[in-house]
Amino acid sequence: MKRTPQHSLARCAVAAITGVIFALGLGLAGMTQPGKVLGFLDVTGDWDPSLACVMGGAALTFGICYRLIIKRPAPIFDMEFKIPQGKKIDWQLVGGATLFGMGWGLGGFCPGPGVVSLASGGKGALIFVGTMLLGMAIFKLWTDRIDSPSAGDDGQEEAQEQEPIQAG
Repeated sequence: MKRTPQHSLARCAVAAITGVIFALGLGLAGMTQPGKVLGFLDVTGDWDPSLACVMGGAALTFGICYRLIIKRPAPIFDMEFKIPQGKKIDWQLVGGATLFGMGWGLGGFCPGPGVVSLASGGKGALIFVGTMLLGMAIFKLWTDRIDSPSAGDDGQEEAQEQEPIQAG
């Protein structure tokens, strides 16, 4: 598939329309209302099960559409499907899921509804999204530091450790 300016414009238009539909769905479902979300999470108190219907409907829709779409040779606006290949459960996955759950439970927002809720101008949404972005920046700086060699380290020590010792 050859990329053209029209192709890029169509891709952006589809992404924008999809984002607006997703935002409207989150609003209509009540996912942008922290009280409704916290009511769903309060299974021992005044539990509100309505978001279970929202999540079940989303999972059902995804399951059906995924099976139909994946049969295509490629997406309409890309060269190939971008399907995650990793199946490893590591500390990053568990830690990220834990932080996600804690943020959802404490703030009443998850990332999508939090960003959509910014349109309301509410202080809670602003605090949630601000701290989410701050956490993402800190994680990026941390992983960049771990992934890059330390200053002044040219890798010689590691190379020396891997060389076999020859008896003379």
